[in-house]
Amino acid sequence: MQRQIVLASTSRYRAELLARLRLPFVTRAPAIEETPLPGETQRATAQRLALLKATAAARDQSDAIVIGADQIAELDGVAIGKPETRSAAREQLMMMRGRTVRFHSGIAVLDRRQAKSFVQCIPTDVAFRALSEQTIETYLNLDQPYDCAGSAKIETLGICLVESVRSDDPTALIGLPLIALTSMLAALGIVLPLQAHE
Repeated sequence: MQRQIVLASTSRYRAELLARLRLPFVTRAPAIEETPLPGETQRATAQRLALLKATAAARDQSDAIVIGADQIAELDGVAIGKPETRSAAREQLMMMRGRTVRFHSGIAVLDRRQAKSFVQCIPTDVAFRALSEQTIETYLNLDQPYDCAGSAKIETLGICLVESVRSDDPTALIGLPLIALTSMLAALGIVLPLQAHE
């Protein structure tokens, strides 16, 4: 019998990505403190928070396999968070135009039954076009990307803002690196739908 899978996230983007694997899962909202530690790199923060989210959601899920994820955008060594407001999103996009931003996508899988955990961080470099102020305003009107780190929804109109995306995993930028995740799940004995028919 397949183990229960828990996604420690309320992000609809991550849920939509996980649904691509055609595995049944439930979501849980992990209550954690997301403040970076002093001297911590953005990569380390993304990995630590991904594991922390999985650990928090696993407290009452002793027999489930729990997935945690976190993403941090970085420009010039400084973290760029979710803008939450239009003015903050405009400021972020103005700052990033003509520049390359690195997105650190942390992924963690925790299995308390087997006392195993996997943690990884997948970097993605996004080169933004030299955007005009009008383009930015129009984009904000149409996409309202206030819940996305870096103020650009790459899966919708945000793709028009970029010149290139470089990553080992095309799903990492959206928030859940599926290539890394499928390897982690396989290592824990989760049978993916394609494998079930081999």
